Amino acid sequence: MSERNSRKDLIGIVSSRSGDKTIKVTYLYKIPHPLYKKEIKRKTVLHVHDENNECKVGDKVEVMETRPLSKLKRWRVIRVVEASPTI
Repeated sequence: MSERNSRKDLIGIVSSRSGDKTIKVTYLYKIPHPLYKKEIKRKTVLHVHDENNECKVGDKVEVMETRPLSKLKRWRVIRVVEASPTI
């Protein structure tokens, strides 16, 4: 039996709950400017599968790359790293 390839995993913040079992996660990162070398903030919005509808807006979650689950969903939730503070 062969081992499967390692999959990408990222940590981001839930920015939206778009539908049933679907969330949007914003992944923030910095890259150096090609000429001036100053760090520039960038973000990527991922459509993520949330099987148990357990994530709320503001939660910090760990996500893993997976096979295509729908037109846009290519990621799934592994765990909630830090829950958002309730007011």
